[in-house]
Amino acid sequence: QLQAYGGGLVQAGGSLRLSCAADGRTFSSYAVGWFRQAPGKEREFVAAISWSGGMTYYADSVKGRFGISRDNAENTVSLFMSSLKPEDTASYYCAADPMRALHPGTVVAATYQFWGQGTLVTVSS
Repeated sequence: QLQAYGGGLVQAGGSLRLSCAADGRTFSSYAVGWFRQAPGKEREFVAAISWSGGMTYYADSVKGRFGISRDNAENTVSLFMSSLKPEDTASYYCAADPMRALHPGTVVAATYQFWGQGTLVTVSS
């Protein structure tokens, strides 16, 4: 089971850090992705990181503003979000992919085997 936390209310232009932790399971051998879902919209890919942290990939909409990292010793993955915009408002989910490296399916939600509960990020204008 994965747990995503760190969401909250932030003003436009602000920053927030989300974290994803694994309960009772190590996900150091999994690639991890972040997705988000706004009300009335489909879940969309945000960012992903390979099992070692050596590869990362971002959606165009967040490139240059968000950063993903992982600490396998602590069994956590973080998503640093800066220059936040109202359109970033959504519930953010982390998920684990048993494929260690990133691949074309990395951006597809169905690729991921384990999901955490979402954490809500609200960006006010």
